[in-house]
Amino acid sequence: MPADQIEGCYKLDCCDIVQLVEFCHFEWASHILALATPRRLIVVSCKFPDEDPSLKDIDYNIIKEFNHDTRITALAWSPVTSILSLPAVLRVYTSGSDHNVYVFNSDLETESTKEVIGSHSAYINAIAVHPSQGEHIATVSDDLTCRVWSSQGEPDICFPLTTPGVAVSWHSEQPEKLMVAEKKGLIRFYNIITQQPVMSLDCGNVPLMSADWCPTNVLHVACIAASDWFVFDTSRSSSPLESKPAHTGGCTLVRWSRLQRHLLATTGQPNCQVKVISMPGNQTLLTRKHVISSGLSWHYRLPLVAVGGDKKVHFYKV
Repeated sequence: MPADQIEGCYKLDCCDIVQLVEFCHFEWASHILALATPRRLIVVSCKFPDEDPSLKDIDYNIIKEFNHDTRITALAWSPVTSILSLPAVLRVYTSGSDHNVYVFNSDLETESTKEVIGSHSAYINAIAVHPSQGEHIATVSDDLTCRVWSSQGEPDICFPLTTPGVAVSWHSEQPEKLMVAEKKGLIRFYNIITQQPVMSLDCGNVPLMSADWCPTNVLHVACIAASDWFVFDTSRSSSPLESKPAHTGGCTLVRWSRLQRHLLATTGQPNCQVKVISMPGNQTLLTRKHVISSGLSWHYRLPLVAVGGDKKVHFYKV
C-alpha cells in the first residue's frame, strides 16, 4: 500500500521533547509506554481504536513520572512489570549520560524507588533485560565492553569489545544467548554460561548504528550501517541475506515488528525519516518526515510503530 494511503496516525502530546520511546513488550502489559524526556521518565497507559471501536483517537493517561537527574541514553522494561496485579509492579531500567545504570520501581501507590545498579566508564548505548524473568540486564558502551548484571546490581560478566557497542539483545527462546553489535560492523553472539562467542556476522559497512534480533523469527537479525539496512539469516550464512539503501543521509535505528515477522522499521536522515519496509522484496510501506525523530518502538499486539518527536509521540498503523 502506498505511504499516502496508510490509515491510522495518532499523536500523544508531551511536555517536552521525547528522546526515547519503548512499549512494554510483554502481553500482560503491552498497553504501557515509557517516554524519556531530557530530565524525566514518563510512563503512559495507551488504548487505540484498534482495541476499542468506540474510540476515534488514542486514549492515554500518565500513570507515573520519575525524575531522572541526567539525560536518559537507553531504557528497557522488565518482564515483572504488571499494573493489573495487586500490588502493581512497575520496573524500568535506564542508563544516564553520567554512565550509570538505573532501575526504577513503583507500586503506583505508596512506594517508588530509584537505584544505581552499576556503571560504565563511558556513554551507554543500549540496555536489554532478560525476557523471561528479568534476572539479568545487559548493557553496551563506548568503553568497549558489554556487561551483564544481575537484577540485584552485581556485575556477573564483562565481554571485551574491539569498538564501541551500539546494540544488545537477548535470544527470545534460549536465555543463555546474547547478541552484541559493534560500531565497526560486527555482530557477535555469546553464550553467557560459557562466556564465549559462538558466532559472528559482518555487514561489511561502517559505522554500524543499530541492530535488532527478530523476536518472532530468531534466525533473522537486522542492522543498519551508514545509509543501508542489512538482514541476516543465521541458518544460511554469515553474509547478509539482503541489503538495500535506507536513508541517504545515514541511518540511526532499526527495529523488527513484534507482531509481523516480515516488517522492519528504520529511522535516519535526511528530514528525520521513518520508514517501514516489508521483507523480503524491500517494499516500502511507510515513509514519514519529522522535525525531530528519536526513539522507535513497535506495539506488542497491534501493527503500530511509535516514534518520539518535538513534544509528541507519533504512532503509525502499518
